[in-house]
Amino acid sequence: MTGFVRAAAAGIRLWFTPERVREEGPTPDYRFSLANERTFLAWLRTAMALVGGGFAVDQFLPHLHRPVRVALALVLLAGGVMCALRAVNQWVRCELAMRRGEDLPLSRFPAALALLVAGVAVGMVLIVVAGRAG
Repeated sequence: MTGFVRAAAAGIRLWFTPERVREEGPTPDYRFSLANERTFLAWLRTAMALVGGGFAVDQFLPHLHRPVRVALALVLLAGGVMCALRAVNQWVRCELAMRRGEDLPLSRFPAALALLVAGVAVGMVLIVVAGRAG
């Protein structure tokens, strides 16, 4: 296995064995760990909203051409999956950084998620405008 794959596998194992996180450095102030957990839960709420939005687009917009409806639904569903996976990964990374006394990890994911949601919103605006014109 390459170093990247080995590191990724080790990181994913931490998702399911959070007690191993405690092996890293001293316990941070509980307020910071709890804030990290609240952020994790906020990401999960966002993931559930994206999944719900994907199902809503598919179920409640039958007048849309099927390929458009399916594409919008799949983009939202994929965003929900990515958001949920990113939530647990970011929680572990932040917890480890706090225990090691390091800066919190930076991420481009919030910007990517914002662009995904904005793209779907623009697509929905165009669909609404086209529907009103027709």
